[in-house]
Amino acid sequence: MIILTFVFVAPVAVLTGFFSVEVFAGLRRLRPAEFADLPGVSAVVVIPAHDEEAVIERSVRDTIDAAGTNVFVLVVADNCTDQTAEVARAAGASVLERRDAEHRGKGFALAAAREHLRGDAPTVVIVLDADCRIDAGSVRALIACAVRTGLPCQAINLLAPDLGAGPLVQISSFAFMVKNLVRQRALQRLAGRAHLTGTGMAFPWPIFEQANLGGSNIVEDLALGLELAERSAPPVLIEDATVWSPAASVGGTLIQRRRWEGGFLATMLKTAPGALVRSIRQADARGVCAALDLCIPPLALLVLLNAVVFVLALVAAFFGGAAWPMIVQIGIGIVAALAVGLAWVREGRRFASPATLLRLPFYVLWKLPMYVGLARRGAPKDWLRTGR
Repeated sequence: MIILTFVFVAPVAVLTGFFSVEVFAGLRRLRPAEFADLPGVSAVVVIPAHDEEAVIERSVRDTIDAAGTNVFVLVVADNCTDQTAEVARAAGASVLERRDAEHRGKGFALAAAREHLRGDAPTVVIVLDADCRIDAGSVRALIACAVRTGLPCQAINLLAPDLGAGPLVQISSFAFMVKNLVRQRALQRLAGRAHLTGTGMAFPWPIFEQANLGGSNIVEDLALGLELAERSAPPVLIEDATVWSPAASVGGTLIQRRRWEGGFLATMLKTAPGALVRSIRQADARGVCAALDLCIPPLALLVLLNAVVFVLALVAAFFGGAAWPMIVQIGIGIVAALAVGLAWVREGRRFASPATLLRLPFYVLWKLPMYVGLARRGAPKDWLRTGR
């Protein structure tokens, strides 16, 4: 009974403990980068778009306004069935239309953009999702960082806060902030790298030219960042740059989370255990931190796992087992709750109200059918456009 309890308690306790460490480490801002404007540097903002007629005009116009001189906007209209290409072209972007029903996905769209740009390659390529907003300062910071460091650079990627939205949307936006702001800061501090999040990414051309852009991988950005880190080109988090996406409806939020979390869990199971073993064998502390970060499931699933393990420990203690697993779970849970509470105080109040945050258990229950579906059917395979 003791061994069985330990097998369940130890992994969840370690991951929850490291999650808490990351949140505490990510509460403080990173040191501001000092990157001056670089004259003569050319850049292209690539916007992959699949049936984005409703949002592409505003996205293109706002991006052109933010980009300034020597920065051009290229929209890749990938297998579109609407007027995305025409609307983007009328808004002022260059447009590359791509039709290949058997090879759909963001990675294929980026690969097509790369071939299109190869004849007159820019210094830097910025990737921006079709529904995202970026300001001029963020564009300049990304370009300057990519040129100065020679590494891929990642902006802070957040959902636009909306305290008037429903509780489930607010909590999802808060969890997104914890992952993409607080934990990204911590990963940069502890491991010297960050994750690529799919939008607000800047690549020096030599790296973009050689990158494995992922094809149909549903989380091609995450996989690409891990591969680049293995090739000694770890992505750098730039807190001076931010990209914003609109918060989706409740149904759209579920589509977002099913797509990303399903792909993340598949990538985690495939890569994290091996990376953790290699880092331990090599006594690579930063590698261990990066691998542990990758092992941490999404917030709702982490809460669910802790609840299940606590119940198992409670049952084991009731039938005569040791009490320490239950005590460990209670202690770890209190520390993790404190970390999340501090993250809300420092960064999260604009994303979720206090009353909404107290509904986190209901958020976990709301997502439970999604996790059951992922366990039965696996991650989505298609490039899903989120419901607006």
